[in-house]
Amino acid sequence: MNTIERLTAVEDPALCAEIVTRVPLLYAEGADVILDRPAHVRSASSIRWSGNRLAVIQDDAHFLALIDPSDLNVRALALPAGPGGLRQFDDLRGNKAFKLDLETNLVVQVEGEELFLAFGSGSTPERDKVAVVNVRMGTADLWDASGLYAELRCRTDFSGSELNIEGAILIEGVVRLFNRGNGAPRDGLQPVNATTDLDWRALWSYLENPRARPIPTLRNIVQYDLGTMHGIKLTFTDACLAGERIVFAAAAESSPDVTRDGLVAGSALGMIDDASKTVRYGLLREKNGNVFRGKVEGVTISRTEANQAYVVVDVDDPLAASELCVVRLSESWRIEMDRPSR
Repeated sequence: MNTIERLTAVEDPALCAEIVTRVPLLYAEGADVILDRPAHVRSASSIRWSGNRLAVIQDDAHFLALIDPSDLNVRALALPAGPGGLRQFDDLRGNKAFKLDLETNLVVQVEGEELFLAFGSGSTPERDKVAVVNVRMGTADLWDASGLYAELRCRTDFSGSELNIEGAILIEGVVRLFNRGNGAPRDGLQPVNATTDLDWRALWSYLENPRARPIPTLRNIVQYDLGTMHGIKLTFTDACLAGERIVFAAAAESSPDVTRDGLVAGSALGMIDDASKTVRYGLLREKNGNVFRGKVEGVTISRTEANQAYVVVDVDDPLAASELCVVRLSESWRIEMDRPSR
């Protein structure tokens, strides 16, 4: 096995990230018993731009939430139902094992059409799927990617003790996947924060026909030490592009393994600079300067304000709405507005 590059993140006090607005995400349509849709967005796990709306995926509810940033109106696009026609999965229902655990999004252009790809975490075989959504058409399909996920698990320099995909970006023809290192030690292996690169064309070709086309090769595996908060490891929960910069979200959660939640000490936003091989982050704070104690699971950059981001917070309660937060970033981030062409 090749030597693995390892990068250590540095907390940078100049990278200030302050929550200025917090809004619970409630569907304008309300609940729908037939579709098994709750009245609110549950367990938000990633956020991206889809056209002129923010799109939020959820790890335990089979819906894509589409948010108009001008008035925060939230609409739902149903994804394929699970066993029994259900779209909500949790311990209260006793069906948590059947959830897709969609944890990260990727917006791509294929033959002139914008597609929204939501990747399962891969933390169990049930979660080895990719949801492919055409928001304009209002259609969604589930594609099997078990071969790819098996390869990701086998590469323990990337997956560590337990696979848990929580971030994906498309940069210069390459899809970079982020593994969250919040698993339990197993068979002499430790959980790791890591990234790996896959050729986008090879990945799309495989996803279209996984039985006939080769699994894309994993390249450029990098492991990260993101530091700790109150003795709890910070681990990747999402990533996005901001111009040429890679912005990531991380949470300090004492999870017993990748399938169970734990105590959350707080969250951070940071940047990875591929050219200089540096990783910096700042703790996410409330308006009063106190450390924010919630779990940020998704991040994307504003299209109307420079040095502003949107994050989504998973409150780890199926009966409570996830939150959308507007975050003000200090000038040290030097982040411009997101561009729709990206």
